[in-house]
Amino acid sequence: MARPPLFQRATVTRVVPETPDARTFVLEPHDGPLRYRAGQFCTFRVTVNGDELFRSYSMSSAPETDGELMTTVKRVPGGAVSNWLLDNLGAGDEVEITRPIGRFCLRDTDLPLLGYSGGSGITPILSLTKAALAATGRRVRLLCADRDADSAIFAAAFDDLLRRYPDRLEVRRHLDSVGGLITTAAVRAFVGDDAAGDHYLCGPEAFMALVESALPGPGQVFSERFGDVPPLPEEPSAPASTPATSGGTVTVILKGRKKSVPRRDGETVLESARRAGLSPPFSCEQGNCATCMALVTSGRATLRRNEALTEEELEDGYILTCQAVPDTPDITVDYE
Repeated sequence: MARPPLFQRATVTRVVPETPDARTFVLEPHDGPLRYRAGQFCTFRVTVNGDELFRSYSMSSAPETDGELMTTVKRVPGGAVSNWLLDNLGAGDEVEITRPIGRFCLRDTDLPLLGYSGGSGITPILSLTKAALAATGRRVRLLCADRDADSAIFAAAFDDLLRRYPDRLEVRRHLDSVGGLITTAAVRAFVGDDAAGDHYLCGPEAFMALVESALPGPGQVFSERFGDVPPLPEEPSAPASTPATSGGTVTVILKGRKKSVPRRDGETVLESARRAGLSPPFSCEQGNCATCMALVTSGRATLRRNEALTEEELEDGYILTCQAVPDTPDITVDYE
């Protein structure tokens, strides 16, 4: 069976203003509707000032409630892709996106769902909330932190959900402009008697670290982290030492080019591809975003970390090349 391409084109059918610095893009994939789960994300590939860049954005839609695919983007200081999308993308324009990916999804349980969002981290939390309310009987409680009232994304959407599910949905808004940054005590007061529920976190790293440290347990904790984009590594002119080789070859196929290099101990497939002179796609390099996703066509590899690929994708042979270290002497990986 032919595997679908990782990237595909989609048309922006309309743009919905959410706040002064956030917009929702409604997308129509050219190859037909995409199958996805609430809480997943797509990675966008855009060219900005001649550079090919990749960034991941969560779905604000949910398949249980929405007939259209929607993702929401917020302007951030220095956000090369986010700011470019907001400044340049309008109805009728086309973008390149991956199929939806990610494991920040609902599990099959009747436990209450507690969501914690900071800023635009509310995007996948909205998706999960809509799915849980529409398709399960679970209670949903949300703690949403924003800079100020004008920054609160999806206020109207949550007002509508509160009207429809008054007995199952609670939304608690925390404004930094009024109460300062959220505290451990505030998180624990919000949790109350629902510590055993499922806890979903998305937002700035400092916000998520505080919430994680505040949660008393024993409930399961799920977090969505795309990570900061690291700079491309500089090629050393005269390395002090060369990593040991153990025999074998790493072969990488990318954009019609096939390059092979000797395998080095502990080196990831992404690092091998760079050493081969290729420029493979990547973004977070932390196993979170799946931008570097590729297919192993021969050999095997172990992932140091995986917060993006599903069990089905792993079984099909997909890897995150930024986290994949070959297990076999020879391995071939295809980005196409």
